Amino acid sequence: MLDEKKPAVFIEEDAPRDGLQNEPGIFSVAERIELVNALSRCGFRRIQIGAFVNPRRVPQMAQTERVFEGLDRYPGVTYSALVLNKKGLDRAVSAGLEHVSIFVSASETHSRENSSCSVDEATIAARSLIEQAKSCGLTVQAGVMNAFGCRFEGSIPPRRVLKLMEVYSESGADEVNLADTSGVAHPGQIAEMLSEIGNACELPLSLHLHDTYGFALANVYAAWNSGVNRFDACCGGLGGCPFIPGAAGNVATEDVVHLFESMGVPTGISLECMAEVVCRLEKKIGRCLPGRYARSQGFC
Repeated sequence: MLDEKKPAVFIEEDAPRDGLQNEPGIFSVAERIELVNALSRCGFRRIQIGAFVNPRRVPQMAQTERVFEGLDRYPGVTYSALVLNKKGLDRAVSAGLEHVSIFVSASETHSRENSSCSVDEATIAARSLIEQAKSCGLTVQAGVMNAFGCRFEGSIPPRRVLKLMEVYSESGADEVNLADTSGVAHPGQIAEMLSEIGNACELPLSLHLHDTYGFALANVYAAWNSGVNRFDACCGGLGGCPFIPGAAGNVATEDVVHLFESMGVPTGISLECMAEVVCRLEKKIGRCLPGRYARSQGFC
């Protein structure tokens, strides 16, 4: 029986950014706009439309300004983007976005691969970015990549995660996201980490879970049982990190929605609409995606 004290679940759809950034094929601006508009019709309250990053390093995210400019802007939907440095934030502000995500890796090796700087350097830069974004009137999701472990370095000490969370809180971030970027976490580890950080941060907490070993949906449930009700996901299970060999995609949005709706926990997202988006994506990229719901229901 559903515990009526548990609130509804908030799911941010990240396919237009995290989902597409690892695809070998480049979606056109028009195709990216079409994808975001289709997701907007599914009932999401927040969609990450892209990233303001160097297009030479991540060509899939080029011209994110044009994507945002061309959107239909559905009422009640917040459109967000990832920024990693001041240039990216300046682009986001100039484009007119109201929400940005700013991440630092807890892994030294991944930090240098992903952003070409040390964790300490990235932390200093993130503090400045958060403060600048807030001064410009933006809301900020501040995140910790590889919060639960790293393919390069193995386990990550919780104190590193806590240190970053403290910086985010001091800098004025509106929420904190813990990302299993490498997809190495298991449910027991999720519960242990969430118990350990306890009340260290009063900001809303969300999780970003990759599915390298097939544990992502179980990790969602473990986190929900630990009191987390905000999650990132990608339709179909798209995604992966270009700078982590073998990293799988995100937990499939439609499977997360199905899990919670099956338990009587409302998400506000249409499963039928999501399944249609997944099927169109599969036709576009020419392969089956790992998400289960659409195929099990005969949509694809």
